[in-house]
Amino acid sequence: MRGLRGRVASSWRKMETGVDDAVSKSIVGKYFKFEERKTCFTTELRAGTATFITMAYIIAVNATILTDSGGTCTVADCSIPANQTAASPDCMFKPNAGYENCLSKTKSDLVVATVLSAMIGSFAMGVLANLPLGLAPAMGPNAYLAYDLIGFHGSGSMSYQTALTVVLVEACAFLVISGVGLRSKLARFIPDSVRLACAAGIGLFIAFVGLQIHQGVGLIGPDPSTLVTITACATTDPATGACLGGKMRSPTFWLSMVGFLITCYGLMKEIKGSMIYGILFITLISWIRGTAVTYFPATPLGDSNYNYFKKVVDFHKIESTAGAISFSHFNSKPVWVALGTLLYVDLLATTGTLYTMAEIGGFVDDNGGFEGEYLAYMVDSSVTIVGSALGVSPIATYIESSAGIKEGGRTGLTAVIIASYFFLSLFFTPLLTSIPPWAIGPSLVMVGVMMMKVVRDIKWENMKEAVPAFVTMVLMPLTYSISNGIIGGVAFHIALSLYDSGLRLVRWSNQMTKRVGKGQQNKLPPGAESMVEII
Repeated sequence: MRGLRGRVASSWRKMETGVDDAVSKSIVGKYFKFEERKTCFTTELRAGTATFITMAYIIAVNATILTDSGGTCTVADCSIPANQTAASPDCMFKPNAGYENCLSKTKSDLVVATVLSAMIGSFAMGVLANLPLGLAPAMGPNAYLAYDLIGFHGSGSMSYQTALTVVLVEACAFLVISGVGLRSKLARFIPDSVRLACAAGIGLFIAFVGLQIHQGVGLIGPDPSTLVTITACATTDPATGACLGGKMRSPTFWLSMVGFLITCYGLMKEIKGSMIYGILFITLISWIRGTAVTYFPATPLGDSNYNYFKKVVDFHKIESTAGAISFSHFNSKPVWVALGTLLYVDLLATTGTLYTMAEIGGFVDDNGGFEGEYLAYMVDSSVTIVGSALGVSPIATYIESSAGIKEGGRTGLTAVIIASYFFLSLFFTPLLTSIPPWAIGPSLVMVGVMMMKVVRDIKWENMKEAVPAFVTMVLMPLTYSISNGIIGGVAFHIALSLYDSGLRLVRWSNQMTKRVGKGQQNKLPPGAESMVEII
C-alpha cells in the first residue's frame, strides 16, 4: 500500500514538474516573468485559489449590503392593496410582495455586477501590472453608499442613481490623481490619527450593520427608550424590527452564532477560507424547507425564491443596475460631501492597501517603489469606473490577497486565476442570491474585528491624537454615517491644533518684540545708553 502511494506521489510530482517547466518556457511564463520572480505555474495556481477562497464572501456580502439600499426599486414596484387605488410610500418598509420581488431581482443584478467588477479588476491587475492582487468592491464604501447616502430602502439623502453618479465622478477624479502621480502625496495631508481611526470606525459601522435585525443576525433592534437594545426575538414587527416577544429566542440568531464560532475557530487555526465555511454552514441549513430557520418559508415570495434556487446553474443578465446613472440631482450639498468622502477613503484606504500588499510580497525596492506601481494605481482607480457603470460601489485591492502571496504568488497569473474563478461564479447566481442575511451577518462582524487592529498604532497617550481618533470611530456607528465620523475627527484635529498654533504665534510675537527692542537700543545716540541705565 505504501509503495503504491509512493508511486502515485512520484508520478504526480513528475507531472507537476513537467507542467511547470512547460509553462515557464512558454509565452505565458515569459510574459509573467516566472524565472525572474522565482515562481512556477502550480504555485501561482495555488496562490490564486487561496486568495479567491478568502475573498469570495464579497459576492454575497456586497450584493446583500447594496440591496438594502433598495437599488432602483421604488413605490411603483409595490403591490397595490385590494381596497386602495395606489400603494402608500411606506410600502417599501413593510412586507410587500411587489417590492420584495423587485429587491430579489436587484440582488441578482448586484451579484452579477459584483462578480463582473471583481473579474475585470483582478484580470486587469494581473495582465497590466503583473501583480498577484485580487480586486473587488470594497467593504466600507459599499456600506457608506447603502446606509448613509441612499439609506435603507431609499430613505437617505439621494437616490441610487445619483449615488452611482457620485461613484463615477469620484472614480474619474481618482484616475486623474493617479495618472499625474499625486496619489501618495495627497494622502499625507490627512492626520495619521484620523486615517487610522477611519479603518476602525468603518469596521465598527460594518459590525453594527451585521448585528441588526434587517441586515444581519438580529441581535440588535430598536427601543423607544434607549434607541437600541438586545432583541434576537422569536417574533418581531416586520416593518420596524421591534421585539414582540421572546428575547434571545430567535432560531436564526443562534444558528448565526454557531456559524460565527466556526469562522472564529477557523481563523484561530489560520485555516484559509474560514469566513466562507461559516457562511456555507449557515446557508446550507437555511436552505432546508420546513424548518424554523429556512430561507424559503411557505409564502408566495418564499415559493418564488425556492423555484429560482432550484435552477442551481443559471446565467443572470443585469436588468436594472447597469447604467443606472443620473446627473439630474447631482448639484447638491450631500452630493459634494459624498464625493469628497469617497475620494478621501480611496486615497487613503485603497492606496494604503495596495502598497501594503506590495510590501508583503517583497516587491518594494530600496527607493520605496515597486515594479508595476504606476499601472497598479491606474488599474484600481479605473476599474471603479467600470463598477459604477455596472451598479456597484468603488473597487479596491483586497487585503485577502496576502493569502495568495503567502502561498507563493509572485506574478499577475495569480490575479488572472482569481479572475477565472469569479468568471465561473457568474453561472451560479441562483445559489449566490439565496444566501440569507443571517449567514452574512457573522462575516460582517468578523470584518469589523479584523479592521479594529489598526487602533494599536494610534498614540492614545497624546490627547491631540486620541480625541480626533475616538470621535472618528464613535461617530460612524452611532450616527450611522461614515462621513460624519471623518468630518468630526478632522474638525477636532484642527481645533486642537489651534492651541499649538496659538503658542507658536505668541512665541513669534515675543521674539519679534525683543528684536525690535534691541534694534531701538542700537539706534540710541552716544551716552544715551548710560542715561537709560541711570534712570
